[in-house]
Amino acid sequence: MARLRMDNVLIVVDDLEAAKAFFLELGLELEGETTIEGPSVDRLIGLEGVRATLVLLRTPDGHGRIELDKFHTPQASRTGPPNAPMNELGIRRIMFAVADIDDVVARLRARSAELVGDVVQYEETVRLAYVRGPEGIIVGLAELG
Repeated sequence: MARLRMDNVLIVVDDLEAAKAFFLELGLELEGETTIEGPSVDRLIGLEGVRATLVLLRTPDGHGRIELDKFHTPQASRTGPPNAPMNELGIRRIMFAVADIDDVVARLRARSAELVGDVVQYEETVRLAYVRGPEGIIVGLAELG
């Protein structure tokens, strides 16, 4: 059987710089940034006249990546509320393990992120929090005890 791994998660954003700054503050590292366009891109994603800027960020261990895309043409559209509740259908959050949840929450809040609920102790081994950042992106934080 062929080797399988998750390569990245795509998040389409309107404010690319704010989203990039949010994930850099979280501790991800910039892997690259480029603009894509042309017939092969159009065929790949099933849209016409695509021109987009992509930012690829990776976790410090190199095993996880997030791709942020800003579509210049055709313009991106929003089909639901920007601050959808946690029980909205679809992908709701991305979870990261962190060493100091209080420090990470404070740094993200300084970038206008908001706690979705509270920082909670779950059982005896982990503290958890959900933070809503730019574009309504929800990031889960887990501090292992």
